Amino acid sequence: MQTRTILRMLGLLIALFSFTLLPPAVLAYFYADGGGWAFLSAFGLSLLIGFFLWFPNRFKRSELKTREGFIIVVMFWVVLGTMGAIPFWMPDNYTLSFTDSMFESFSALTTTGATILTGIDELPHAYRFYRQQLQWMGGMGIIVLAVAILPLLGIGGMQLYRAETPGPMKDSKMTPRIADTAKHLWFIYLGLTIACGVAYWAAGMEPFDAIGHAFSTVAIGGFSTHDASMGYYDSWVIHLICVVFILIAAVNFSLHFAAYRGKTLSNYWRDPEFRALLAIQATLAVICVLTLWWKSDAPLSESWIQGLFQAVSISSTAGFTTADYTIWPLFLPVLLIFASFIGGSAGSTGGGLKVMRVALLYRQGKREINRLIHPKGAFAVKWGKRALPDRVVQAVWGFFAAYALVFVVLMLGFIATGLDDYSAFGATAATLNNLGPGLGAVASNFQEVSDAGKWVAILAMLFGRLEIFTLLVLFTPTFWKH
Repeated sequence: MQTRTILRMLGLLIALFSFTLLPPAVLAYFYADGGGWAFLSAFGLSLLIGFFLWFPNRFKRSELKTREGFIIVVMFWVVLGTMGAIPFWMPDNYTLSFTDSMFESFSALTTTGATILTGIDELPHAYRFYRQQLQWMGGMGIIVLAVAILPLLGIGGMQLYRAETPGPMKDSKMTPRIADTAKHLWFIYLGLTIACGVAYWAAGMEPFDAIGHAFSTVAIGGFSTHDASMGYYDSWVIHLICVVFILIAAVNFSLHFAAYRGKTLSNYWRDPEFRALLAIQATLAVICVLTLWWKSDAPLSESWIQGLFQAVSISSTAGFTTADYTIWPLFLPVLLIFASFIGGSAGSTGGGLKVMRVALLYRQGKREINRLIHPKGAFAVKWGKRALPDRVVQAVWGFFAAYALVFVVLMLGFIATGLDDYSAFGATAATLNNLGPGLGAVASNFQEVSDAGKWVAILAMLFGRLEIFTLLVLFTPTFWKH
């Protein structure tokens, strides 16, 4: 185990992260409404911790193997989530408890969007911006940014990329060099964020809110600078802009890269996952709009934007809301929560199982039914025009089995901490799918959850962000054998 190399990398990454605490500090002094001391102190402490981890190990440059790649990814998210909690925990008028600070930090960094805060509108601008900024950094993954930088420092990044990149197609790269891949991903991510922010501003948002909501929209995070989330803005234009950019962010970013490089949009429609994503979103939106129009007194002019917004936001795991969807008629709240299990595309900033995996599970189920009808028939699971090897299908089934097991264990954990069954199901779905809002007691926030329950939620967020196996593999004895 290359322990000192891992510590060196952690030190460098924590030191880099510490500089992200400076923009909130600048805002605190610009708006003069508090928080400056907390962020400056957190900056100094984080930089110091990073230095003391890096300095004794600065000459350790051993090549990472796959096992070290998994360890550094998990350790980095845990350590960075802890570092991110420091500003919330620093003593001032807005200090949170240690557990609440950790919860808010991990929720932001994993782009879950669950919160224990109320009165967000009254918080200093520094804290409101910091929550949005954490989500933006976690959206694409700080590891990807690190992969673009670390080669310059003498550290290879392929093991990190395979361990952290979302989705089942982890070995595919857009460019021959992994550093170039990471840089292209970040350029696309930054470009979408700027476009989203400009669109929000043009539609009537203040610059501060436009930037903050652009961060969380492209990250599919769901944090807002207001308690009412997107419902704060009584503008169907703003809501529609949010829907459009959530859908863009829910698409595999390699398709965005292909469209940019090839100067053509044809790659989108040729991709079966993209078509499946649009079909799922369109179906959910139609169901929500027609049900609201049929079962409520709202006119169609209001039902269409409410139904469309909640359908896209919840199913993509963004978690923004314009209305309290938990009191909607019939089956809609549960339908939307179940839709969040699907989430976005592989290689997107969305959570959930991913559209590709769900589509492959469906096709494998269809193949087994065909085999029952025609025992001697030969049936292949295809993706596009290509027949997939059984190894890929087995991997998807393995992921689904692990996901189901982790879901059950986490739900039992929530029940054990005092949540009722309905709320525990909602809390597990909200955290494991990196969704944010749940059902029952956790429909709007996690304030009613006990401290023990919040630690279960933090674990669930990590499992969801690292897609189960990256974290689960550390608990297997085989992983630690030489």
